[in-house]
Amino acid sequence: MIEACARAELRGAIVAALLVSTLYGCAKKEETTGETQPSRITTASNVHPEIWPQVSLPALDDTAIEPRLNELLSSLSVEEKVGQIIQADVGSVTAEDVRKYRLGSVLNGGNSAPGGDDLAPAKVWLAAADAFYEASMDTRDGRHAIPIMWGVDAVHGHNNIIGATLFPHNVALGATRNADLMRKIGAITATELRVTGQEWTFAPTIAVAQDVRWGRAYESYSENPTLVREYAHAIVLGLQGDPGKPDFLRGNHVIATAKHFLADGGTFEGRDQGDARITEEQLRDLHGPGYVAAIGAGVQVVMASFSSWQGKKITGHHGLLTDVLKDRMGFDGFIVGDWNAHGQVEGCTNVSCPAAVNAGLDMFMAPDSWKGLYDNTLAQVRSGEIPMARLDDAVRRILRVKLRAGLFEAGKPSSRPPGGKFELLGAPEHRAVARQAVRESLVLLKNTNKVLPLKPNMKVLVAGDGADNLPKQNGGWTLTWQGTGITNKHFPKAESIFAGIRSAVTAGGGSAALSVDGKYTRKPDVAIVVFGEDPYAEFQGDIATLQYKPGDTKDLELLKKLRADQIPVVAVFLSGRPMWMNAYLNASDAFVAAWLPGSEGGGIADVLFTKKDGSVNYDFKGKLPFAWPRSPQKFNSEGAPEAPLFDYGYGLTYQDTADVPALSEEIPATPAGQTSTHNYFAAGRPSAGWQLAVGNGAGARTILATASGNSQDDTLTVAALDHSAQEDARLVKWSGHGPATLALQGETPIDLQREANGQLSVAFEYRVDTPPTGKVTLGIECGPGCRGDLPIDAQLRQAPAGEWRQLKMPLHCFQGKGADLRNVTAPFLLTSAGKLELGIANVRLESGLNDTAGCE
Repeated sequence: MIEACARAELRGAIVAALLVSTLYGCAKKEETTGETQPSRITTASNVHPEIWPQVSLPALDDTAIEPRLNELLSSLSVEEKVGQIIQADVGSVTAEDVRKYRLGSVLNGGNSAPGGDDLAPAKVWLAAADAFYEASMDTRDGRHAIPIMWGVDAVHGHNNIIGATLFPHNVALGATRNADLMRKIGAITATELRVTGQEWTFAPTIAVAQDVRWGRAYESYSENPTLVREYAHAIVLGLQGDPGKPDFLRGNHVIATAKHFLADGGTFEGRDQGDARITEEQLRDLHGPGYVAAIGAGVQVVMASFSSWQGKKITGHHGLLTDVLKDRMGFDGFIVGDWNAHGQVEGCTNVSCPAAVNAGLDMFMAPDSWKGLYDNTLAQVRSGEIPMARLDDAVRRILRVKLRAGLFEAGKPSSRPPGGKFELLGAPEHRAVARQAVRESLVLLKNTNKVLPLKPNMKVLVAGDGADNLPKQNGGWTLTWQGTGITNKHFPKAESIFAGIRSAVTAGGGSAALSVDGKYTRKPDVAIVVFGEDPYAEFQGDIATLQYKPGDTKDLELLKKLRADQIPVVAVFLSGRPMWMNAYLNASDAFVAAWLPGSEGGGIADVLFTKKDGSVNYDFKGKLPFAWPRSPQKFNSEGAPEAPLFDYGYGLTYQDTADVPALSEEIPATPAGQTSTHNYFAAGRPSAGWQLAVGNGAGARTILATASGNSQDDTLTVAALDHSAQEDARLVKWSGHGPATLALQGETPIDLQREANGQLSVAFEYRVDTPPTGKVTLGIECGPGCRGDLPIDAQLRQAPAGEWRQLKMPLHCFQGKGADLRNVTAPFLLTSAGKLELGIANVRLESGLNDTAGCE
């Protein structure tokens, strides 16, 4: 079961990465003894550039570019230069703004799109691209025509566009071990981007995730730096083309972005936007090789990370951005920031950050803060706080990329081939490559008695909520930021996993029946149960442990029920990371890690089923890109307290004879001091680190140790209530005899500033039994005397009596009312002095807007 050779392979790969500096002739040795010195912790304000590799840049013929660049730069006004280093979101900027301010770039964030419609058709995107381009080239005011660039998160295909080809996410691609396939995927993604007029993608993510509790782990190809290095080189070539060839960055190619520099996958406890508490050598040898490869392949943009190294934000780190990336590695493209990441740099805000520019940032990503940032940056240049030489260097780098990409001569996006060729979106030949990627990414973890492969003439029951669920099989970064709020109808060219199975068995003379809950009338020959993580992106996917869906056992009960009926059970698990699945492995005859396969669910059936004659159609090729945890606390391969259940590189084929013995299903206690940052109340109880409390008008609160209780003056009572399951909610009654508060509070404050910047909301489900007779507020507390409250009584009065609904209020609204979101001690307070009876369930953070137009 445990492949020691695979573990040795990973150790060997890491050793190879540790030798990168030697290969580049940059090992740091003591001159007097010649002995390599032990790793050291470098102070946050300093690096040692001489220990970093020098990169051999691709030979690019810039002989015609540099003189033109010099002439253009010398003719620009300071206002035009400042405009070039600012990127605004299409949801917060117009074409007229681009013309007036001469902005260098626009982007669309995860929840923004032309006209504010995430689901806008492709032709609307192309029209918007034309409008922005034409505004940037308008010289009626006497300014220079400098073409704008539109950046987009095309992270698993052109995933913002309905009908585009959607590839498996990076974690799945890492399982294929096929770098040639990565290059094909990059080329197809670039072509489909050009169809709708975008010329720049914020990809690839070349993080080397070391703790898969990180909500972006599925954006990482592997925990193995050698594999990431190989993939980084291949995908950049696929996206941009071969450096030095005429179609480099042009035609069907786009500008790529290596992100997020540096060690975004190495933060403490896998926290998104967290701190990498590692040595400089670890920073270089684990997290640097992908950038060496990307720069060597000619990548034109590097995105600075939200995260920190040893407590200092990378976006403001001169040592890493300038001394290492630009000077030592020789990167001559430009560095762009992440979504308002400059606002997290010490001494900065979203609308003012000279420190980031002076550290080496060349382009601000200022989605909704761009106008104030433009004004302040212009003033800082004029005052000398940002030296003109630094501004000129930033603009020179941006213009160099635009000139290399031929944007000055390309014409408007709809006139550039293949602009407007919408038939290329989801073209059959593109989908065939995506289907190949699905087949090669599947990892077989268990195959008792060789239940797989299945013959296609069987009676097949397909169960589980992932079976016919295209949003779930695609995950986050799919049409919307979180991949939520969409249905199968939004995927007109895609094939669900069930549809692929049905097609395979129908062609083979069998039958396939879909039953999400596993019920059947005729006993099937086999059951395929498709289940897994619900879509998420970025920090919304951060988790405390690797236990799969704590407190929710419906998937497990489904497996057990079918197996108890003496039906062979094949589990197909959809996830963005390995998870602790011992009970699910025990309850399955075969277990397949299918990751997040994208639009081509038929690739799963290709492998699960034989040909009609019984011979193998496609064998399993996938190998684990991350070690599989033995317990919920097993986070990565190196430095973990125990060996993994399945090593990095593990993966069965149909030739293997290997079973998995009964595994321990004991759930370890939650580590002391651990606090859930996104979920506060679920399955009828407070989440880790939180307590349910009731208080009176004087402020004193009583902790409720059980499902029921009351405040000291009986102004508020709490009782258990059924919502989706027995006693998974609370019925809260305000007597109307004085002010009273229901609170979810904790002893350890949490920081929700990044969540506010990410447009998250406090969300909860409620049922009004008796409407309020007075004002009701939803609040956040941030220590003694610090809180922000928002009125919600209007929404409660409008809600139909006895009907469960959901309410969302954006975090930034509480901040506007006085809450310090960096020090949240109670993320949920409900207060009223009037009479009210209210059911409460599932208190958490979610993406999306509040139920009203504003914050009131």
